Amino acid sequence: MTLKQWWPAAVLSLAIAPQAWAQWEGSLGAGVLYAPDYLGSDDYDTQLWPSINLNYGDTLSISPRSGMEWHAIRSGDWTISPFIGYTFGRDNQGDIATFEEVDGGATLGLRVALEQGQWQYSLAGSTPVSGDVEGAEFEASAAWRLPLSERAFFTFSPSVGYADEEWTESMFSVSNSDSLRSGIAPYNPDGGSWRLGVSSSLTYALTPQWSATGFVGTGYLTDNASDSPIVDDLGSDWQTVTGVSLNYNF
Repeated sequence: MTLKQWWPAAVLSLAIAPQAWAQWEGSLGAGVLYAPDYLGSDDYDTQLWPSINLNYGDTLSISPRSGMEWHAIRSGDWTISPFIGYTFGRDNQGDIATFEEVDGGATLGLRVALEQGQWQYSLAGSTPVSGDVEGAEFEASAAWRLPLSERAFFTFSPSVGYADEEWTESMFSVSNSDSLRSGIAPYNPDGGSWRLGVSSSLTYALTPQWSATGFVGTGYLTDNASDSPIVDDLGSDWQTVTGVSLNYNF
């Protein structure tokens, strides 16, 4: 993982003064992921990952997956939350080392969530406001949380995502210059792409303050993403992530 991918933790450490920590609750930790080199790759490596899950009352929450959310509207089981997130670009390496790099950047989005018993449902849309990625992404997901004992719980989360033509082009097009340097055919998507995914995790409380989590997730690229030579010739439609993290809860 590059330094720029640690921006959520860096921003968080600068934004929260030490005397304000007492007003927050959640967990902080670090994890190790075994993940594709880039979206669409079939080569994997080990990466460090910040494990952050913070809540400021019912108003604000922060995590690497959901970004920084402001829960602006709460009505019963419904929550509407504008958020600031991050979209990863493409740190070109391995099979696409000769390609131009695609810089990631900050995103602005809106998430609508519904909680019903052990299930939470979410619909979110976001668009990049910095970096090289353009367009918009949308995701519908569900999360099921099942307590297994006083110390352990299991989560299961299916999801479906859609990226419009501009976003798909930013990540999966092959320019003429990239083609000349790499030897693969030029490619320009003529539409968006869907991504199907499912993930699960198991968390165990080691002590009242410390817990360990193991997780695994897989996603499947379709349409104009899977048709790209970056995926079809050099990579894989299937994208799997596994990892573990150690967290301090407060």
